[in-house]
Amino acid sequence: MSTLTGKRVAFLATDGFEDSELTSPWGALSEAGAELVMIAPGSDPIAGKNGHEQPVDLTTSDADAADFDALVLPGGVVNADHLRMDADAVRFARDFFAQHKPVGAICHAAWILAEADVLGGRKLTSYPSFRTDLVNAGAVWEDAEVIVDAGLVSSRTPDDLPAFNAKVVEEIGEGRHSGQTV
Repeated sequence: MSTLTGKRVAFLATDGFEDSELTSPWGALSEAGAELVMIAPGSDPIAGKNGHEQPVDLTTSDADAADFDALVLPGGVVNADHLRMDADAVRFARDFFAQHKPVGAICHAAWILAEADVLGGRKLTSYPSFRTDLVNAGAVWEDAEVIVDAGLVSSRTPDDLPAFNAKVVEEIGEGRHSGQTV
């Protein structure tokens, strides 16, 4: 794995996230040397659907994409549905694309990207049940373990985490991507 020392990575989630889709990338990025910051709409610890509790470092209203090198979006239906309704979370996610920074989204996490209107012409994958939502948002959807499109890394389910983690580490290590844009 490449080293991410000196890279600051935001994780954006709220209650109802898929536990492994937060903890597994968190572990991989930590092991690679990145500084990790948990961002959520509120300041209280957030709870995964299977009970993992994660302390929150910063709220979406105080978060600025300019302070980070990359963004990771864990999945989970409830998590993704609530985040896409939080205007500050949507703004925060969109700003990573405007700044050409890597973004990783797994499972249902791409819902916030549809809401942020950053998927036009972008190739990605997700949990299959909301493929139509992503296609309607302009994405080119494919059923694959992991897809990388100019700094946007996407995967379908927890089964894909090893491939997702490896590609997220790789893309963050590469830095900004000119094709990562709104």
